[in-house]
Amino acid sequence: MSLWSAAELREATGGTLSASFRAEGLSIDTRTLQPGDLFIALVGEGRDGHDFLAAAMEKGAAGAMVHRAVDAGASSSLPVLRVDDTLAGLHRLGAFARSRFSGDRVAAITGSVGKTTSKEMLRAALSAFGKTHAAVASYNNHWGVPLTLARMPRDARYCVAEIGMNHAGEIAPLSRLVRPDVVLVTTVAKAHVGNMGGIEAIADEKGSIAAGLEPHGIAVLPSDLALFGRLAAAVTGAAAHARILRFGTAAEADVRLVSMQPDADGSAVRADLAGREVTFRLSAPGAHMAMNAVAVLATVIAMGLDPTQAIPALEGFAPLAGRGLRRTVTLPSGPVMLLDESYNANGASMRAALDILRLQPGTRRIAVLGDMLELGDEGPAEHAGLAEAVAGSADLLFASGPLMRHLFDAVPASMQGAHAANAAELAPIVAAAVRPGDAVLIKGSLGSGMRHVVQALDAATSPVPPTVAGG
Repeated sequence: MSLWSAAELREATGGTLSASFRAEGLSIDTRTLQPGDLFIALVGEGRDGHDFLAAAMEKGAAGAMVHRAVDAGASSSLPVLRVDDTLAGLHRLGAFARSRFSGDRVAAITGSVGKTTSKEMLRAALSAFGKTHAAVASYNNHWGVPLTLARMPRDARYCVAEIGMNHAGEIAPLSRLVRPDVVLVTTVAKAHVGNMGGIEAIADEKGSIAAGLEPHGIAVLPSDLALFGRLAAAVTGAAAHARILRFGTAAEADVRLVSMQPDADGSAVRADLAGREVTFRLSAPGAHMAMNAVAVLATVIAMGLDPTQAIPALEGFAPLAGRGLRRTVTLPSGPVMLLDESYNANGASMRAALDILRLQPGTRRIAVLGDMLELGDEGPAEHAGLAEAVAGSADLLFASGPLMRHLFDAVPASMQGAHAANAAELAPIVAAAVRPGDAVLIKGSLGSGMRHVVQALDAATSPVPPTVAGG
């Protein structure tokens, strides 16, 4: 059966159809559209999806959802679902898909650090029990969350939604759309603090993920957090019926990380799963990855499943590109180990990534860091405050952006590789400076453009394809 029938599309959106069609999938981008998809013409960020209807038709779209008149010549044979607003229509599709879900459980994840990694870990863990649907990449905003729901296969047994925020008031409406059975908050840190005004407000916003929690719902929360009490209060304030399951290292945690022995390739983990002690090997290095795994196992328990069945899937988990992927870049002069953390950054995730760099073997350990954004007035101090962590993990620092200048000036002169105004200017400098045997960490907020440095290293490679470091 198709993902969406014509009758369902009409019922869900309240729209009108120019012709009957079925959709096998949904797309908001013609570059990734697959034949049989419904193309949704979203408007925003300087782009209007209505301008790409001809491209959608050429790529084999089954139909298009629009909210304004379109050029008949551009889409003469493309069936159209006309709605009042395409973003609102997408939300209605998401709500309808959630209401028709007949599987076992839906989970929602938020947190200042580790959302996407934990989501992928949970996807892998739940796949041991049945067909699991989860968000693509970091689809965690006002269009990404409803798109995730609307793409959910009819026979999915589990669904994992990721919910993010940049400003207050964004999480609760998305949680109400998802209607999760279980929510996981990975942690609370100073991400987007410039928009939120303080870490207490961030804790309140993260706790609002419980707003859509189903009546039997459970919130999985980090007990080691200094703001645990505030976070728990925010959860129960949003959903008085919520039960709380705690994870962490503290004795009061229901699911506890007992110990972890890290090395360059991963960690040996010992955990207490609500009274049952287990040991396993995690292929993703770093203490934060071990804690993510424990949080995921706590979520599995909250979903009423046996966590020991999920452990083999976690043992095979590997970090994602831009989020800790370790791979070898083969330059003409020899191999370099690249730790790609270029997708995002805040103080907590910077320190976690530097801890991983410290564990890597290599001739030199090089940190290539870009600005951490949305920190407001705390930006300069947050960057300069990384100096000790950098000095303890790296031999050399390359930095880009005005905020990273504060860190660059705070480290010893012997560590100062180069500073540039932006990542595009820094990229060729780094590519020319690295040598065979180096271990290179690249990290910064998405807006700092550290992908330019990754691309520069890839462009300098020999024809030998890169391989994942450590297998």
